[in-house]
Parts: sequence; C-alpha cells; structure tokens
Amino acid sequence: MKKFTKLFLFACLLLTVSNTIQAQEFGLSFSYFIPKNGYFSTPISPFSIRGVGFNLNKFLAIETGGSLYRMSGLNVKGLPFESKEPLVGPNFTIFVPVELVIQLQASNVEFDIKGGVFGFYGFSQKINYGNLDRSIRTFENWEVANADVRFKNKPGFGYHAGAELTVYVTSQVGVSIETNYLIGESALPLTGSYTGGSASLETKSIDYADAKIDFTGLEFSIGLIFNSGGGAPRQKSKRRR
Repeated sequence: MKKFTKLFLFACLLLTVSNTIQAQEFGLSFSYFIPKNGYFSTPISPFSIRGVGFNLNKFLAIETGGSLYRMSGLNVKGLPFESKEPLVGPNFTIFVPVELVIQLQASNVEFDIKGGVFGFYGFSQKINYGNLDRSIRTFENWEVANADVRFKNKPGFGYHAGAELTVYVTSQVGVSIETNYLIGESALPLTGSYTGGSASLETKSIDYADAKIDFTGLEFSIGLIFNSGGGAPRQKSKRRR
C-alpha cells in the first residue's frame, strides 16, 4: 500500500512542477472502468491526475499519473470453480500507470497511441458472499451453501495499451476521448470453509492459495482540455486531467 501511495504522491509532485515551469495545458476528464465479469466502476473525482510526464522528442513521450476508482465489483480467478459474477467488492482502488506515448499531431487534431505497465491496490476490500455462495452451490450441485473466508490483500500489476484522440475545437479548448485495455492481477489467497448441501449439510475447508483478483477490462475516458497559453497547442507540456 505504501509504495502505491508514494507513486500517487509522486504524480502529484510532477503535476505541481509542470504547472510551475509551463502552465500551458490543463483539463478535466471522467474515466470509467468496465471489468471482465465485473460491475461498472466509476472515478472518485477529483482524485485523478493523468497524462503527467515529459516529451522525449516530437513524437514520443513518457506519461504517468494516478486515479482513485470506486470499484463496484471485480472477479477472482485461480479458484476450483468459475464465476461470471464479481466475487470481491465494492472497494477503493488506486491505479498508477506508466506508459510510452506515440504522438501524431496535425493542426487541430492529435492522435496518441499508448502502451505500458501499471500497478494497483484495492483497499477496504470486501468479499461478495452472495455471488461466492451461488458459485459454490453450482460447483457442488447443492441447494444451499454458506462460506466464511479470510483473505490476504496484496498489490497487483499488469500491462495496458490504448489510444487517445484529441480534437481542438478552438485554439484554447479541446475534446479528448481515450480508451485503454488493461490486463492485470493481484494475489488474493483465500482460506476458510463453507457449509451446505441438499438432503444433509456438510462442511468443507477452503485453501485457495492461487486465487487472484482479475483486473482485466476496458478503461474509457472523455474530457476537456484547456490551453491557458492563449496560442495553438502544438509545443505543449504534458496534459493534466
């Protein structure tokens, strides 16, 4: 948890330094995460700083940042059974990407191709016992099942790729649309037991050491970019939103 907090604070520091050196562009955006076999997740505004970094040359840049998501529900893999419904959540998740950006610019349009790695950490983690019990009932072919599990919450990592299109409707205002596909996971070893059955009840132990939170899905963002320099946004500093 501490390492991701430091990464997020580092992104904030980059934002402050960038604004001090060259306060040319800033923006406001809303990002949403649609996880695989999970529930639609929403951002916790205003705790999102993305697109902070520096240009390597005219066409390449390095960007980082951080977002705080309210994850409604994420799935868990590495279990002896599969579930099409999320097994953990809701929680709060810190998401910190580091990416290489290919920038393709025209007079009023910029198209960015992005790819890189990310870290994340979910806190205030909860087990969705309703979905877990239903999955166990299906797996065991029982009529009833009730689980009682303990877990060790750990940070996760992954990689992502995507693209962003920005259209400047005026010299000072632009509209951006960004989509990223994320593939990541974090270890979530589960222990405990579950009780259930049909005609009679029995109890079985749980020791799922290979269980992992599945952080796979589509991140979609839409935002407004404001150029405070008063000129055409060609030699811009990295965007903040």
